[in-house]
Amino acid sequence: MNDAVIRENFHRKVLRRYHSASDVLVVDELGLRHGKCRADIALVNGRLIGYEIKSDEDSLNRLEEQVQFYSAVFDRATIIVAETHVKPVRSLVPKWWGIVVGKPRGETQVSFQTLRRPELNRKVDPYAVAQLLWSEEAATILNELGEPPSVLRQRRSVLYQLLADLLTLTELRRRVTACLKSRKNWRSRAPLLPSGDSFPPSAK
Repeated sequence: MNDAVIRENFHRKVLRRYHSASDVLVVDELGLRHGKCRADIALVNGRLIGYEIKSDEDSLNRLEEQVQFYSAVFDRATIIVAETHVKPVRSLVPKWWGIVVGKPRGETQVSFQTLRRPELNRKVDPYAVAQLLWSEEAATILNELGEPPSVLRQRRSVLYQLLADLLTLTELRRRVTACLKSRKNWRSRAPLLPSGDSFPPSAK
């Protein structure tokens, strides 16, 4: 039961309703902190929700670092694990993280059991949220806020810090999620067919 099998089953069985929602973006491999870490699955609606997958074939060696990256950005986070990882994971992820165990049902099927539901993250880092933006998107928002052209030409780290300083977390999140949803031909998955398969790109 590898990552790909767990991922496809989770999309099809757990996230199906979000795939059909026009106001929700489902993203595979969302880069955090400019690619220092990638969230296996991200859900972008009114909040930012992340899912990390640990299959039988995965090590937990990097999990502590991954938890830090996820916890800086996501309002809620859940780890999806094979049964072999359940015990160690309980002590490795914060109590506000959700835990879901995936159980193999043949070679290609996985059932999911929720062991712990995620709670709201009270320590989101606004700068880390701003880093989800492309430089041009950050500059556009700052222009809308009335910042002068000289500021808009600053390096991206300056732009992100300005956004974190000028906006409340609620407003920053709203603007960031709007930008992610408006991107064209980006990382969003193809919509699911009734069978659970995806439309080919040409049919989107």
